[in-house]
Amino acid sequence: MTATMRAVVFHGEGRWGIEAAPMPRIASDDDVLLKVERASICGTDIHILSTPPGHPATPGSVLGHEYVATVIETGAGVEHLRAGDRVVIDPNITCGLCAYCRLGMSNVCERMTTLGIFRHGGLAEFNVAPARSLHRISPDVPPERATLAEPLSCVLHAFEKAKLIPGESVVILGAGPIGLMFLMLSRTAGAGKIFIVEPVEFRRRAGESFGADLVLNPECDNVTEEIKLATLIGADVVIDAAGTLLNEAMKIVRPGGRIILFGLNQHASGEFNQYLPTRYEVTILGSFIQRTEFPKVVRLLEAGNLTLEKLVTHRLGLSEISEGFRAMRAGEAIKVVATP
Repeated sequence: MTATMRAVVFHGEGRWGIEAAPMPRIASDDDVLLKVERASICGTDIHILSTPPGHPATPGSVLGHEYVATVIETGAGVEHLRAGDRVVIDPNITCGLCAYCRLGMSNVCERMTTLGIFRHGGLAEFNVAPARSLHRISPDVPPERATLAEPLSCVLHAFEKAKLIPGESVVILGAGPIGLMFLMLSRTAGAGKIFIVEPVEFRRRAGESFGADLVLNPECDNVTEEIKLATLIGADVVIDAAGTLLNEAMKIVRPGGRIILFGLNQHASGEFNQYLPTRYEVTILGSFIQRTEFPKVVRLLEAGNLTLEKLVTHRLGLSEISEGFRAMRAGEAIKVVATP
């Protein structure tokens, strides 16, 4: 095996490069050496590479936290995996010992670190990950579908909080890859009317193609009026996939309905009238990454209930990754998948 590999390396403040990086090697008993099959670009990667950065990351680290890979070698203490196994990766590594981990809230672990952000990730030919982060998946699952296991795990964690009853109406604010995953899950779970609210035409068309009953442009449509006209009482469930739209969600949710806050934006601010959710008994729930969703996601992907590969608009080699970053920034892509 060669001493170096190609990798997308973050250098800080919007700087990165495709370069020769040291070949990763097993350093502890629970390490697993992986050959990366596919890796995708996440919105978080774009935030990391922005100037100023919208998300922290470790300079010198290999980017990419959404990937599928094959086991090449395992550490001495690894018993549930062997060479040749195909795996999807939970990139968030938790301590298991802090107060939140012991409460079962590992997604807010006080000492969490993340592959592809703070430690070397999957936008490379090879990667080393701890065995506990790896979940076996059938070789029959198409690679682009398997690559999206990580974002689907986060979406499923939030979707379960909505406790959707078949026939209920769902409004999804934002039709990027996350919003479209919520759309697919809502349809599979038996939602009644599903609405997409999205200002970008390219993504509105995607919402239509994925089966939304009504797609609205907030820049020219009266969203509140249209949704109340279609539902009579307002939406049962509203999902903010953008991270800035709580006030808008309150206008379209019905009394007694549920709002799920998924999108993250540290700079989102503004006044919120607490009287409204109190007076109309609206449940507002935040959701951050996931805790135990990966085994469920593997079953979903293997069953073929969600054909996530339809979200992939750009397929690139690692040397073309700059085009993927550009398309994501320009809003011309849904998901970009790279083959190292």
